[in-house]
Amino acid sequence: MEERKQAADAERRKRGRRRWRRGREKRSGSDPVEVLGEEVMGLVMELLDARSVARCTAVSRAWYGVAADNRLWEPKCAELMAGKAHIPRLTMIPTASKLSTYSMAIMDGKRNRITKEDLCDHAWEYCFTIAAPEYWRNLDPSWKHTGPPMRRYFHEDGYHSADPHDAVWGGHECEYMIMTSFVGDGKIRDHYVKINQWPPMKVSRKEDWSWELSNHLYRYNSIPDAEKKGCTGPLFPVW
Repeated sequence: MEERKQAADAERRKRGRRRWRRGREKRSGSDPVEVLGEEVMGLVMELLDARSVARCTAVSRAWYGVAADNRLWEPKCAELMAGKAHIPRLTMIPTASKLSTYSMAIMDGKRNRITKEDLCDHAWEYCFTIAAPEYWRNLDPSWKHTGPPMRRYFHEDGYHSADPHDAVWGGHECEYMIMTSFVGDGKIRDHYVKINQWPPMKVSRKEDWSWELSNHLYRYNSIPDAEKKGCTGPLFPVW
């Protein structure tokens, strides 16, 4: 009786192993990458948006090999950066994959923490707000519609300058500093750029990745320079 029971248990285990092997073979044969091949799957993924392709990298090792291909991400990187005011310098890292480049560019485009590189790499348009005294607004050619906005420049040594013959500038000495304060968990509470003893300017970012520095009296806007050789901003991620 005991021997018959042991034989029956052994037979059930054999049948279970056979079913497991058949199921495994069936599952492996149904993977689209194995059925269609990497080239066809690559063509399919070209039709997907970037977020969907990125999700494909988490399906399996085979899917990752297709979804992370540089040939797939190169046009998506070009599409992402088309029409942007500034192209992040970190997209020029030669050892980074195109998938990594795309991800870093997305994160950098959402960054509101400005660096000295961001300030110094761009020329800036400067104009007064409606709240500024009329005397100063009358010196602003963009307010009088007699010329383009004034320009300002940040320098690596902390100096701040303007174009020659700028009526507002007046030839005075000017220095700037970046001011950042944090809350207890390490998150940024306040982030400003301050010039001399004038009111600090709050930092903000636009959808085209350009920067704006502003207070109630005046505003700085970074001038688009996507064609600038070597790109702009910090070389390493600053989130």
